[in-house]
Amino acid sequence: MYYHYLNGAEWRRIWVVGDLHGCRRELDVLLQQHQFDPQQDLLISVGDIIDRGPDSLGCLALLEEPWFRGVRGNHEEMALSALQGNEMALWQMNGGDWFFRLRGATLIAARHALQRCRALPLILHLQLGEQIIVIAHADYPAQEYALNKPLDWQQVVWSRLRLEAMESGEQAGIRGADAFYFGHTPLKQPLTIANLHYIDTGAVFGNPLTMRQIQ
Repeated sequence: MYYHYLNGAEWRRIWVVGDLHGCRRELDVLLQQHQFDPQQDLLISVGDIIDRGPDSLGCLALLEEPWFRGVRGNHEEMALSALQGNEMALWQMNGGDWFFRLRGATLIAARHALQRCRALPLILHLQLGEQIIVIAHADYPAQEYALNKPLDWQQVVWSRLRLEAMESGEQAGIRGADAFYFGHTPLKQPLTIANLHYIDTGAVFGNPLTMRQIQ
């Protein structure tokens, strides 16, 4: 599933959160601070909920919550590939070592939880009245957005080219939607240029976790 459509009218308030990387406790603190109501509110993740941090299993449990949605990040992609026996060392080197320490029932539960990541889309299209909000992990590798447009999916979860161009002075946004939210590259603080919002602030490295209210 590459694209998934959400109608914002189904929720009272909606937040988007940066890369969690196993930082479930930090997320729970933010949810409490914002008086998040699981009956009426929605939380959307920009991907990379697992690896590096202390509680990948706690973050995977979010996939079972009706108030949570997200896109696949490169860490979910690496995990799914490793579960199929491909490039296991790559995942292990990049924060997946927690999985290889598990045993018994916990290992089986983690394997099942990771398989749920297969159902995550690569792009979330959120309709907020007349506004279109797009959530993807690393980039939307085109100059104009369109729902169900074919893309280079590897770039959607891995590419830093657009962000690197911005750091060199490029100021252009992406046409066809009102706002885009990305994670993937840890920054010291959230970065907004034109209609592009980069919200991975490296919570797993001791920085604050970024959570933005978009409705």
